[in-house]
Amino acid sequence: MPRPTVGDLMTHPVVSVVKTMPFKNLVALLARHRIGAVPVVDEQDRPIGVVSETDLLAKEAQRGDRMPSAFARARRWRWWGKSRAVTAETVMTRRVAVIGQDEPVPVAAHRLVHEDLRRLYVVDGAGVLVGVLARRDVLRVFLRPDDEIARTVEQEVLARCRWAEAGQARAEVADGVVTLTGSAGRRSEADRVARLTEAIPGVVAVVNQVRFTVDDRLPGRP
Repeated sequence: MPRPTVGDLMTHPVVSVVKTMPFKNLVALLARHRIGAVPVVDEQDRPIGVVSETDLLAKEAQRGDRMPSAFARARRWRWWGKSRAVTAETVMTRRVAVIGQDEPVPVAAHRLVHEDLRRLYVVDGAGVLVGVLARRDVLRVFLRPDDEIARTVEQEVLARCRWAEAGQARAEVADGVVTLTGSAGRRSEADRVARLTEAIPGVVAVVNQVRFTVDDRLPGRP
């Protein structure tokens, strides 16, 4: 099975707005589509900013506040500006987290986790917005049926291991957890089949019960 890419899991088409959209229309759009943010695109449909619920809340959160002093931090001025915004361009956050549609899903998952992002906006080779990948989209890989995972392990892993021929190895899957059984000549062979199995989309964990005759990981072994 080909490894899934961002383009395989993204949601498309994606709701987007132009920079001139009025503030009140932005609020209505998020409410209507039940989304927490919307990308702002230019004339070529390339993302140039993002308007989130947090951006919009600045208007209410800072209602009645005085203008910051000349010595206030840039962040304070930025949120003051958002509180006075009337269009998408004046309220949006200009940093847009984008990713290519052909990127592997693990790359996207790594960014979502380590950059603490809720979503990534997906672009093609020309930078045009083609979709959005949210955390819940990535989690869909774990909805893959157990029998499908088992077939993939047998076809892509066990069938390619010489020591696993003639039914010497078996994979059983329950709730995404793969249990490997059988016997191998070397410990490195048993470890390798477990690593290859862990890399298969949808696998939650691997229980490696493959026995081995020689522990070639011991010091002094070839």
